[in-house]
Amino acid sequence: MLPPLPPVVATTPESRLAYVLHHFWQAYDGQPQVTIGYAATQPQVEIAEAAGSFFSETGPYPAPPNWRDWHGQQLPFFFDPHPEAPLLELLPAGRARINADIISAAFYLLSGWQEFFSDERDRHGRFPFAASVQHRYGFVAVPVVNYYFEVLKTAVEHATGQPLAARRWAGGAPFATFVTHDIDSLHGAWKAPAKAALRSGRLLNFGRQLWRHFTQPDAWDNLELVQRTVAEFGAKSTFFFLPEHRKAANGTPNADYDLKIVWPRIKPLVDNGAEIGLHASLLAINQLRLDNEVELMSGYSPILGLRFHYLRWEPRSTPSIVKATDCNYESTLGFAEHYGFRNSYCLPFQPFDFQTGKRFDFLEIPLNVMDATLHHPNYLQLAPDEILPALTPMFREIERFGGVCTLLWHNDHFDPANTATGPRQFAELMHYLRSRNTAFVNGTDIWQAVM
Repeated sequence: MLPPLPPVVATTPESRLAYVLHHFWQAYDGQPQVTIGYAATQPQVEIAEAAGSFFSETGPYPAPPNWRDWHGQQLPFFFDPHPEAPLLELLPAGRARINADIISAAFYLLSGWQEFFSDERDRHGRFPFAASVQHRYGFVAVPVVNYYFEVLKTAVEHATGQPLAARRWAGGAPFATFVTHDIDSLHGAWKAPAKAALRSGRLLNFGRQLWRHFTQPDAWDNLELVQRTVAEFGAKSTFFFLPEHRKAANGTPNADYDLKIVWPRIKPLVDNGAEIGLHASLLAINQLRLDNEVELMSGYSPILGLRFHYLRWEPRSTPSIVKATDCNYESTLGFAEHYGFRNSYCLPFQPFDFQTGKRFDFLEIPLNVMDATLHHPNYLQLAPDEILPALTPMFREIERFGGVCTLLWHNDHFDPANTATGPRQFAELMHYLRSRNTAFVNGTDIWQAVM
């Protein structure tokens, strides 16, 4: 059931400006002395103020954006009432004017305003991609907020005479890649082929599947293989383990394994460089339950990051219960239905707290692409040879802005029997990312670099 809207602190132009500028300065090296704001403050970089009464109300969607060209890229600009005016005016005496309210537009997208105030949820309690402005206007794979920041960067460079360089990562790498694995199932590889054999009446084949199940290791029981495969690319894995094996109330499964039995295999993963996180279960929708799962996982390994099972995230309550844990970072915010940028931003950020009007103190590392998204019958249904070409433009956007590419490849997708989103497709993506000189990092590396 959708929780009611909590008491909300009305945002002000000042609070929205502070939230956006905090992330703007995090995106670039250096912070020259410059004033940025709306006309009333007579700043060096003036932003058109055009939000009107939108942020004093509770509607999830603003008026449709205007589309403007920025260096050959067509971009949507919300809160842009005068599209006939030039987007950016570089004025004498170290001044500049941006004639679209990019502060309000960036705040709207980065804060997740649309999903907080929308009542749309899918059967897993998630804000659906189909209800988003990214879907409505077709820009899910474009980090629009980063482009807004590039406009602002150009204005700041003009006003100060100082260049701003995009963030660089370990070793001077132009962008970073965060390779993650949600460990949902270790014992299910035999089920699909056994069911298929039974349905088609191939009883001998069905018997073979049962025999293998009871006598041989499951193909999904492959934690060590996953780590070795990732390490071959010079990368390191972050494993998110599920501590709960009871199903949710609607019958959706959690883990098919007992964490106590798996634990002796987790320590060697850590010893070989893996990071361990909490894959919060479908039952962890309240503070007590999430705290219990964090405490349980912490008994096995220090837990600094988490991701919610099924990417379940309720914007009206989940950020607050994450805040109350000791976790440094969270990595749930991506659309299950489509790769890209749920908050239209390709860097980590701190979610906005609508109840205080300030940012939360944990770091969100957005999820950009999940294996199931690419071929699941409910999602994109890409052919194996379509995956890398489809994702390459998104990867290039992340590289352009010095961002983080967060990749989720479940352990069961390392099964050689998976020819749609399996080991070969994973290797193709990793070869490409390595060829672009990415820095392979884990969640703690990112948190330390940003915070």
